[in-house]
Amino acid sequence: MRTSTSAVLLSPLAALAALNLFLADVRDGLGPFLGVFLQEKGWGPAEIGLVMTLGGLVGMAATMPMGALVDASRAKRAIIVIGSAAILAASVTILAIPQFAAVAAAQAVNGVAAAALLPAIAGLTLGLVGPAGFDRQLGRNEAFNHAGNILAAVLAGVLGWWFGLPAVFALLGAMALLGALSALAIPAAAIDHEAARGGSGAAVGEGHESVGKLLREPALVTAAITFGLFHLGNAAMLPLFGQAMVATAGADPSGLTAATVVVAQGTMIPMALVAAWLGQRSGYRLVLLLALAALPIRGVIAAAAVHYGAAWALIPVQMLDGVGAGLLGVATPGLVARILAGSGRFNLGLGFAMTAQGIGASLSTLLGGVVAQRLGYPAAFLALGGVAVLAAGAYLIGGCPGGTAPRRPVAGPGAAAAAA
Repeated sequence: MRTSTSAVLLSPLAALAALNLFLADVRDGLGPFLGVFLQEKGWGPAEIGLVMTLGGLVGMAATMPMGALVDASRAKRAIIVIGSAAILAASVTILAIPQFAAVAAAQAVNGVAAAALLPAIAGLTLGLVGPAGFDRQLGRNEAFNHAGNILAAVLAGVLGWWFGLPAVFALLGAMALLGALSALAIPAAAIDHEAARGGSGAAVGEGHESVGKLLREPALVTAAITFGLFHLGNAAMLPLFGQAMVATAGADPSGLTAATVVVAQGTMIPMALVAAWLGQRSGYRLVLLLALAALPIRGVIAAAAVHYGAAWALIPVQMLDGVGAGLLGVATPGLVARILAGSGRFNLGLGFAMTAQGIGASLSTLLGGVVAQRLGYPAAFLALGGVAVLAAGAYLIGGCPGGTAPRRPVAGPGAAAAAA
């Protein structure tokens, strides 16, 4: 068997860890630095908001097709490399041509590429470790992903301070290159492509459910609604909290933003490992309910902090953000994999769940902004936190999918361990 030099340097799982570390920065493109860069180029807030929303909408529309592509493709490493290169090219385009048409097109490319990366990494993980090892590896993936976010935030802040915003583009390029090399370091022969799509062990192309039947699966619909409602309550809380603390407590905007990122991402690392441990032993019901429980508590603390001007509340507010998001980051692919075990449509189903999350996140800023404008910031945090009660209700009414046993029997090695 042929062995590449890169494969010798890293074991498949070590390469997967490096891939998650480096692509944590790449998946979001320029992220929060895009608005700052465009503002420096004379863009107004409305134009910046419009072009950023465009990228989000295109990415949301592409999520399910990209999941289906990952299911059908045996070139998952190539999808990751091409997606990373596309995000880098789009970012360079924004740097070189900061005009509306060019930036809008680049953001659309970013959205499609980012929509391909998450299912590609999830499918690659399932193809490497199989159903029996998937829960544990999800925790490790998310831990390295959050560590990568912290590393990128610190490096971007330091490099941006010393060399200006162009250094952030250079950092993105370096991360994209290292991510691509990490993907290529995973030997093609180590990937079980039928396992990667959640197949039943039949021959490739046989026994895979129709898309219509898959999307009518009650457990998947329940999970998607729950994920969407969680993000409806969660997505706007951080930016709204930052705005509120700057407006009411006089906090420093840049320092506050950096602190929120580090506290939240740092909390997500142990939470991801805990979620994987619980999921492997008792399924994802408790994981999901704990994530939902963190959101209303966070909303109450945020409301009180804004009312009393307590900037110190940033720590518990963002730690709870890390609890909810860290648990859900593992529970989302883990739960979908259990529900769709044997269907051969895991990545498409994951795309469906991610689309629901995107819809919830998109509407979250609207909900939070309207309530804050009409009733004030404390009421907005209470409303956002209260959405978690609706999410918990939907999950309980839907039968709490996410126990230890997959919905379908899974043929092949490791099936018994995956269901245990």
